[in-house]
Amino acid sequence: MVMGMDLEAQSFNTLDRGRYRRKVQRCLDTLARMLTDGSFSFPRKNIGLEVELNLVDRELRPSMTNTAVLEALDDPSFTTELGQHNIELNVPPRPLAGDSALQLEDDLRAYLDVAATKARDTGSSLAMIGILPTLKHEHFDQKWLTNKTRYSTLNDQIFAARGERTVLAMEGAPLPGQQPERLRSYAESILPEAACTSVQLHLQVAPEEFAAHWNAAQCLAGLQIALASNSPFLLGKALWHETRIPLFLQATDTRPEELKNQGVRPRVWFGERWITSIFDLFEENVRYFPGLLPETDAEDPIEALDAGQAPKLTELRMHNGTIWRWNRPVYDVVDGLPHLRIENRVLPAGPTVVDTVANAAFFYGAQRALAEADRPVWSQMSFQAAEENLYAGARRGFDGQLYWPGIGWIPPDELALRVLLPLAHEGLRRSDVSDEARERYLGIIERRCLARRTGATWQRDYVLRAQERGLDREAALSRMLGRYLELSETGEPVHTWPVAD
Repeated sequence: MVMGMDLEAQSFNTLDRGRYRRKVQRCLDTLARMLTDGSFSFPRKNIGLEVELNLVDRELRPSMTNTAVLEALDDPSFTTELGQHNIELNVPPRPLAGDSALQLEDDLRAYLDVAATKARDTGSSLAMIGILPTLKHEHFDQKWLTNKTRYSTLNDQIFAARGERTVLAMEGAPLPGQQPERLRSYAESILPEAACTSVQLHLQVAPEEFAAHWNAAQCLAGLQIALASNSPFLLGKALWHETRIPLFLQATDTRPEELKNQGVRPRVWFGERWITSIFDLFEENVRYFPGLLPETDAEDPIEALDAGQAPKLTELRMHNGTIWRWNRPVYDVVDGLPHLRIENRVLPAGPTVVDTVANAAFFYGAQRALAEADRPVWSQMSFQAAEENLYAGARRGFDGQLYWPGIGWIPPDELALRVLLPLAHEGLRRSDVSDEARERYLGIIERRCLARRTGATWQRDYVLRAQERGLDREAALSRMLGRYLELSETGEPVHTWPVAD
């Protein structure tokens, strides 16, 4: 959804939906005209970053205290998220060039240090992790939704569309020497979505460059997730290395089984084709997905454009915010100027600040190199192969096999070391990133690949050893999370973390 936007209405009627559909179409027509007329501001390529965080109590269970923590922070950079045990940090945008990444690391650490202090004053701690391993079924009760109309309305609309409970069903990648574990559970709310805490990377893109950058991001998604997975446990089960990927899909699915069987598209969506314009994505969103939050404002976007103003396109942006593409197109207006950006939603939160910035540097560098290649990689591989890479990287991490043109099937670490890390170095050089920043962050990705250790592999190995020493799964998960938080606070990248206490 549009960040920070709440709703006025709590229920919608058929007239609201018809009015909303017409208004969304008018917004889409306005966007088409803006793309044709060259209406977009593009002084420089700004990057941005959002981090979703968990709050835990002294027993390392979810702490439903986001309202108290946000009041103590009193900082607009922090905002609510769906669950009461979540907050979100929006780091101010900045250019990529020079030492900006080094400054981003310092700024992110400073924000989190302040938030950690304020959280401690309320009896909570911050946990930057893809899925909180101490979550239980009781934490998916609707009463734990953050008390804002947009969240309760979104919950009601998704359940009304589906007409039945949320089913959580997945089979995991087995722990070493163990059998695969299976989860089958139900939820009466969309709060399983709140279990998915992510890092979202933003890149401002000129309209004529958008398609190449989006296609490149899609090609990278499977490798991104394999190199950065950090969500291996859910409801006590060892599941995918990046369980957020299937969990997000299932938690927000508006389709009963019959609609899935008909091929109706899910709202958590990789997509189905390479694009030639950002318009392709917005047009698909309008064509395929009914409105979940059909509230309209008074603006006529075409009249605003004719008057020389940047139209807000509120309904199109709201609609876009209820379709969770892994690489989402974004239209926004800042200081009266419209711009476009890609929101990369693949990555989990954590494990550390430096790992987060390294993941970002790898993405921005590799994406630029792929987008500017003489022969685009997406012209050499099917869209389905890119989607299969996403699921292979999410399910098995470094143990997966990814497809890459000219190579065939290859482990993620080898693909990164042989192909994508050299491209990421080149992309960051072209972006005028300083040698110090480039070598610092891409060096962390390289050493992570050589060690074959992500947040997910560390969590899985620690829990397995704890159970071998006699702890049951619940105690092992709690012990692991405590150690995870200790090591995260040191700031050392995850590939250096010891598994033994």
